[in-house]
Amino acid sequence: MASKTNPFTFLQQVRSETSKVTWPSRRETMISTAMVLFMVCFAALFFFSADQLIGWLISFVLNLGK
Repeated sequence: MASKTNPFTFLQQVRSETSKVTWPSRRETMISTAMVLFMVCFAALFFFSADQLIGWLISFVLNLGK
């Protein structure tokens, strides 16, 4: 069973651990955000194109029997 600590001690521990975190700079955050947005757009275009191509191929194959 986990040991119980009072809320004041818990908040002190959280503050202590938060001070150890290496936070990214504004520039690093902006670059990472831009990279994520670019990759999301690229993935969306890729899957849209793949979906259109597969849909076209399936309709082509199904229309061969007519």
